[in-house]
Amino acid sequence: MTGHAPRNAPSLDAFWMPFTANRQFKAAPRLLVSAEGMHYRADDGRTVLDGTAGLWCVNAGHGRQGIAAAVERQLGTLDFAPTFQMGHPIAFEFAERLAAIAPGPDGGKLDRVFFTGSGSESVDTALKIALAYQRAIGQGTRTRLIGRERGYHGVGFGGISVGGILANRRVFPQLPGTDHLRHTHDPARNAFTKGQPAHGMELADDLERLVALHGAETIAACIVEPVAGSTGVLIPPTGYLERLREICTRHGILLIFDEVITGFGRLGAPFATDFFGVTPDLVTTAKGLTNGTIPMGAVFASRAVHDALMQGPDGIELFHGYTYSGHPVACAAGLATLDIYGQEGLLTRAADLSEDWAAAFHDLRGRKGVTDIRTLGLIAGIELASRPDAPGKRAYDVFVDCFARGLLIRVTGDIIALSPPLIVTRDQIGEMAETLGAAIDRAA
Repeated sequence: MTGHAPRNAPSLDAFWMPFTANRQFKAAPRLLVSAEGMHYRADDGRTVLDGTAGLWCVNAGHGRQGIAAAVERQLGTLDFAPTFQMGHPIAFEFAERLAAIAPGPDGGKLDRVFFTGSGSESVDTALKIALAYQRAIGQGTRTRLIGRERGYHGVGFGGISVGGILANRRVFPQLPGTDHLRHTHDPARNAFTKGQPAHGMELADDLERLVALHGAETIAACIVEPVAGSTGVLIPPTGYLERLREICTRHGILLIFDEVITGFGRLGAPFATDFFGVTPDLVTTAKGLTNGTIPMGAVFASRAVHDALMQGPDGIELFHGYTYSGHPVACAAGLATLDIYGQEGLLTRAADLSEDWAAAFHDLRGRKGVTDIRTLGLIAGIELASRPDAPGKRAYDVFVDCFARGLLIRVTGDIIALSPPLIVTRDQIGEMAETLGAAIDRAA
């Protein structure tokens, strides 16, 4: 067996782990065996404070009995039913509940919902909907898709093509005809910003440059994360998203917001669309949709996009879908999750905690090796100076140290990201900052 496993645990050999240095992990595994509220329990009995909401997804905290009971009831009633030329009531009920809180203003909500199985599937679905829409309105020459450097849009071939993380793209072919805006990360002008940075709105004009290069008549859609999470909490400059919306509207380009991370309360509003007051044409979601309990995603579409595909002769309007689109058990989990969000005010709770959150982590400024701190809502990015000839090693050492001392954080390169469940208390915020600060000191 590679490495070792705890007593009475299965071999670690068979599971090929995703986005993991498998040999490194299996030599010194970190195993979580249960969870409740804000904490995991590790296989050695230690409690671990969850500073990442699992993987940006457990927004209502762990072990919610209402969700478990809903899943159990649904499994005993209807475990699976197809949604190809068939239907089941709970999928329509869930879509209706989501439509009521959908991204966008009253009278302009993106309230047409296409269910998927994950964030990656949501992204590829939104890209295909954008292409189908352009063809449906007589703009079939619009096949080009625009993403952004340092963007993450899942791991489907569409997602990696519009994404801008080199390691995700290096060994895989991409869709032809994609292009990318520059990223907005500008620490020279925006370091240690609380909220949106002041500088960088003009970077949205990259889309004008790509229009001039390729022709608007070739561009179907532009996709961005309102806040780029997986590349280290890159917050949009003031006015940037508004400018991007203006340019897309002027040139007939659909704007897609990837809200797999920011959806369902992360910034203090139901969606980043609402937080920033900028309405795209399509929004991708997953993660917090079911509190991470059952894999599921959803694409929210404007009525204009949806209705354009509901024209012409009767028949299948969009040749696209998944076996698990609108899975009944996932819908049950999602409905129970929405109940919790509503009953406990979790979709806006981050707004009440954001100042305490920002103060706690910006207090780490001045620690040796800390080069930038970025906060918005209940997200924080702490950037560390890379060690010579060992990029990423400093943050990884902090990650291992924090886990050993009872805190789960996430790292990407030499950037530490935090995004706790939305039930986090002020005392727990302080505990996270204290544990992280001490680990950064030791890594220095």
